[in-house]
Amino acid sequence: MSALTPDILIQLGPVPITNTLLNTFLVDTLVIGGALTLKNNLKKIPGLFQNMFELIVDSLYNLTESVAGENTAKIFPYFISFFLFILIANWSGLLPGGESLGFFHHTGEETEIVSLNRNLTSDLNATLALALISLVATHMLSIKKLGVKEYLSRFFSLNPILLFVGILEIISEFTKIISLSFRLFGNIFAGEVVLGTISKLFAFVFPVPFMFLEIVVGLVQALVFSMLTMAFMSVLMTSHKQEAHAK
Repeated sequence: MSALTPDILIQLGPVPITNTLLNTFLVDTLVIGGALTLKNNLKKIPGLFQNMFELIVDSLYNLTESVAGENTAKIFPYFISFFLFILIANWSGLLPGGESLGFFHHTGEETEIVSLNRNLTSDLNATLALALISLVATHMLSIKKLGVKEYLSRFFSLNPILLFVGILEIISEFTKIISLSFRLFGNIFAGEVVLGTISKLFAFVFPVPFMFLEIVVGLVQALVFSMLTMAFMSVLMTSHKQEAHAK
């Protein structure tokens, strides 16, 4: 995989069905299916799957609590949802034979395989959508917690100095979208390109260390995105009075 844009598999009217969209459906199925399976099979004496999941959730909840404090209960569902979705999305591109499943496409004298499965986080459209969802959710929680008046006071004021600071705050909110989306996209796309190139040169053994590296990168990037979202939510849900008291 070297193209920045995903491959269009079929065109349903104005809606293109791409391989990254199919990957999104796959990830959604795994996340929702796993959650429903766990919910319907909860036991007082947990099995291996439930035990592992409880350990992960408990550790991430304690991490969120150390940052968000009293807002943990409202922020944690977003944090864990982003983390699990992005983690599975990042790892879905590493499935054995995942990207080799597809069909041949002839362009002139060249023939290439169009994969049915391409990691959605290697598509800038997907990471941009995730960043927008993160930003909208952050501001919705802030308005719900602080109220409209105090929320707007963070960005607008009759005081010229505070107004200037508020304008910088507005600009920083837009830069968060760029930062979140390009960081995730860049790391995952670059890893996919490197792994694809190595796999073409060396079919066996040599790509294995790079696959393990991508597993680590996928975990780190999922954690970075979700932790940054959690931190942004925590900051915007804190009133000016609480910030002044903390200082």
